[in-house]
Amino acid sequence: MSISNSPRVGFLQPLNKVGQEESSIPKILLSKGLNVVGRNCIPVTDKRLSRKHLSINVASDGSSEVSVEGTNPVVLRTKGERKKLLSGEKWKIEDGDIIELIPGHYFFKYVASGGEKNEKLMSNKQKRCWDEESSYSKDRVRNKKRINGESELEPLAEQSKKKWFENNGKETDKSSEGIRQFNVPNSKLPSTFRLLRVQGLPAWANTNTVSINDVIQGNVILAILSNYMVDIDWLLSACPLLKKVPNVLVIHGESDGILEYMKRKKPASWILHKPPLPISFGTHHSKAMLLVYPQGVRVVVHTANLIHVDWNNKSQGLWMQDFPWKDNNGASKGCGFESDLIDYLTMLKWPEFNVDLPALGSYSIKPSFFKKFDYTSAVVRLIASVPGYHSGSNLKKWGHMKLRTVLQECTFSEEFQKSPLVYQFSSLGSLDEKWMLEFASSMSAGVTRDKKPLGVGEPLIIWPTVEDVRNSLEGYAAGNAIPSPLKNVEKAFLKKYWAKWKANHSGRCRAMPHIKTFTRYNGQNLAWFLLTSANLSKAAWGALQKGNSQLMIRSYELGVLFLPSSIKPGCGFSCTDIAKSSDDNGGLQKSSETKRMKLVTLNWQGDQTEVIQLPVPYELPPKPYSREDVPWSWDRHYAEKDVYGQVWPRQVKLYACQDS
Repeated sequence: MSISNSPRVGFLQPLNKVGQEESSIPKILLSKGLNVVGRNCIPVTDKRLSRKHLSINVASDGSSEVSVEGTNPVVLRTKGERKKLLSGEKWKIEDGDIIELIPGHYFFKYVASGGEKNEKLMSNKQKRCWDEESSYSKDRVRNKKRINGESELEPLAEQSKKKWFENNGKETDKSSEGIRQFNVPNSKLPSTFRLLRVQGLPAWANTNTVSINDVIQGNVILAILSNYMVDIDWLLSACPLLKKVPNVLVIHGESDGILEYMKRKKPASWILHKPPLPISFGTHHSKAMLLVYPQGVRVVVHTANLIHVDWNNKSQGLWMQDFPWKDNNGASKGCGFESDLIDYLTMLKWPEFNVDLPALGSYSIKPSFFKKFDYTSAVVRLIASVPGYHSGSNLKKWGHMKLRTVLQECTFSEEFQKSPLVYQFSSLGSLDEKWMLEFASSMSAGVTRDKKPLGVGEPLIIWPTVEDVRNSLEGYAAGNAIPSPLKNVEKAFLKKYWAKWKANHSGRCRAMPHIKTFTRYNGQNLAWFLLTSANLSKAAWGALQKGNSQLMIRSYELGVLFLPSSIKPGCGFSCTDIAKSSDDNGGLQKSSETKRMKLVTLNWQGDQTEVIQLPVPYELPPKPYSREDVPWSWDRHYAEKDVYGQVWPRQVKLYACQDS
């Protein structure tokens, strides 16, 4: 994970209730600028403790201010007084002050630079890892160098990487490099998705992958960026084109501390908006972009937060398609994709704003603005979640009930009767067997061509093991983005579901998954495939209540559903390459317009002209866990060192916040 290159100015020392140093929890190191403290750096399962519980802003003059970001109060013990700070309140802190993250629980002493313990730590910073309390022998310690969130790897990690590839022949066996053959013509690109480029992988593993600059490109005149986490420093440096876009709306899920930092750092014309969260423990988790061009709009749905590690170090997926402006005569009709998109955008409730689009005129930017584009060439369907208690006509509009409704309208090949399901994601909610059956019923909807129900499929959950995380490109730090506690992971009924993350054919065995996918398959054939922001949780997908008449959802999510379908005229339209757009539109044959293309994986063998290949990064069928495999949970202690010589827990910093 990215580490700020700002100088260290102190740390939070964990204490027990009697004021003694607590060795089971690592120190939280502080840099100049904004520091976020919460469950991301304190591996506990107490839901009263938010991931972004409080922030500590260290100014250039050395003064520090704490701000409560979560909903629960924080207690500050300073100068012999005990002061309770409520959500949104701020207070100056000094060396020796004690913070109770929850009143009476989780004690931390603030040690500023110059304190006795901090001086000792500073004097040894070249000999030990900043992120661990225990010292290691010199040959096991990796000195860290971070520039804009990128790491310079020590020989220990490089040797481990080389040894791993040598011991896993499938990773370098040319016959298994399925992604090397993933070359899709422009006319078919909207019918599939692509993986994000990963640093440190062999070139073949990044065949036809994308980076953020492959997505946000060209003459963008309006951008709406929707995400959960937004590192504005990284975003503007990784995609400088955004500085030139005249109108940008960022829809985010950040807490107040990060939001204040974003307000200070953003270009003046940017608008920031956090959608309402009416039900506790909900988040704005959707990851999407709407990029408006003089030629049309680019719709992007993906799985990566707007932070460095998500776009460089992890297995991620992205779908996008360009759509033209509708004819001025208004002859273009709406479609399911359009209505789903407008319904979802309406629920975000962003403040309307007016813009002047060059050569196009003045517009009020509200959800209905996006009805001006022609989506009839869309092949995918949108599957969204929005928070609320949904009943009546809205019951089947969101979450897993929306997926159930769409699948019920589809016909599938007989080979998918009773065929298995795969759930693959990066965070596991608190589940029970009743809800798992409810969810599987939605995932199993649909009929064969002779109208026979497909039947409920047996699911497997693809989830990294502890060894997967330990040996990954990021080491244990990758586990910070797989944030499921032991109490969720070790439920007895889940044991029958666990399957390994194996990604030899895509070269991503060591790129831990942040991608979320759900599918029904038979061999290398796919009945359907969903790429989404939604993890496996009731908060994301919803849970039926009141005799199945109401669906309760806590969070915002967005995904795209791939179904067997024909390649529609206009699929090759491009907002950024007019020549390719013209060629692709004219190159479709009547047979390809009418014949239904089936969905297959990269390992499928056969005639490529009648299929849509999806770069599913993991192997099908999944391999169940062995007796030795242990599913990763992020609140356990792991003493065996990872590829960087580190143990877990450790501090992981996600934002590249610079000096204020």
